[in-house]
Amino acid sequence: MDILWQYQFRIILLGDSTVGKSSLLKRFTDGIYSDVADPTVGVDFYARSLDIEPGVKIKLQLWDTAGQERFRSITTSYYRNSVGGLLVFDLTNRKTFDHVREWHKEVSEHILPHHMVYILIGHKSDLNKDRKVSRDEAEQLAAELGIRYVETSAKCNSNVDRAFELLTRDIYELMKMGEIVTRDGWDGVKSGLTAKVLYPAEEEEEVATAAAEKGCHC
Repeated sequence: MDILWQYQFRIILLGDSTVGKSSLLKRFTDGIYSDVADPTVGVDFYARSLDIEPGVKIKLQLWDTAGQERFRSITTSYYRNSVGGLLVFDLTNRKTFDHVREWHKEVSEHILPHHMVYILIGHKSDLNKDRKVSRDEAEQLAAELGIRYVETSAKCNSNVDRAFELLTRDIYELMKMGEIVTRDGWDGVKSGLTAKVLYPAEEEEEVATAAAEKGCHC
């Protein structure tokens, strides 16, 4: 039986083949790592829940997309139904970094007039001696795209949970601000049976005050 969740976010992993998207997902969802990984064919599905704040459990539907061009027609159909995206490149492979802008542009154009919340991931940080992309230039690209940047290693389990948690929190905060809402026919965000009523920060204080006054019988 599934544990009750307040919201479900559909998140997609994007990037060239061999950057380690599947390794990141297996580490995050199953806590395992293997040096040998079969290439993703089309799209694979993973899931995990996060307690984002007291009383709020977010179920993540995680979609691992094939990076090869021949599968692009399959993977693009998943763009519109995703609220978040991890743009992943290999720190030891310059070409995968150079292709990040193309991935960002392709996805952003497919989901217009809506938007996706992204995070840029420099993967395989354990191979520092083979690094081909500096942290400074990766952070500069992230700044230009207006997104966060995190360096991860599935092999060493470095920053893997943090990357997914940051993206999940960013999406949740945008929901609280009213910038992301559930929509009919869209699977990016779904409300669970115990969905929490979200208020902007200012309204939360007003609601809390009103509730306290209502409960006071002095």
